[in-house]
Amino acid sequence: MTGQFPVVVEFVAPTTLQREPDLAPGLPVLRNGHPGTFVHFASGLRVSLPTDQIVFAESTGSAVRVGFGGMRFDGRHDDGRLVFHRVRELLPEDQLSPARSHTMLLEPAWVAAVMVGGKRVFPDHGGPSRLE
Repeated sequence: MTGQFPVVVEFVAPTTLQREPDLAPGLPVLRNGHPGTFVHFASGLRVSLPTDQIVFAESTGSAVRVGFGGMRFDGRHDDGRLVFHRVRELLPEDQLSPARSHTMLLEPAWVAAVMVGGKRVFPDHGGPSRLE
């Protein structure tokens, strides 16, 4: 199933997924963006995800797995965090928040694996620190 999504992030266990409730049907988004999506960690940490880029999200009972459609995994930032960039929008501009982030940074300790096109690219077990 992973191969049908460009980027899939598997978070470490134990994590849970929280999605804020959708707006009432028929109400316009009005450029505020969609309700939030968050990963909750056992430590109490809550990490926000770019909801408008999510094409798949599930909680396996012990961990969370999320597929992103318009994101690219670019390896590690200079400070060691995992870097994901927005490369295309999945929704029309009028349905997106003007304040949306174009970069997602995740601590490696939060992530069990990253798959791109069905291939595991993180952890890279000593390979290059950036995807080419």
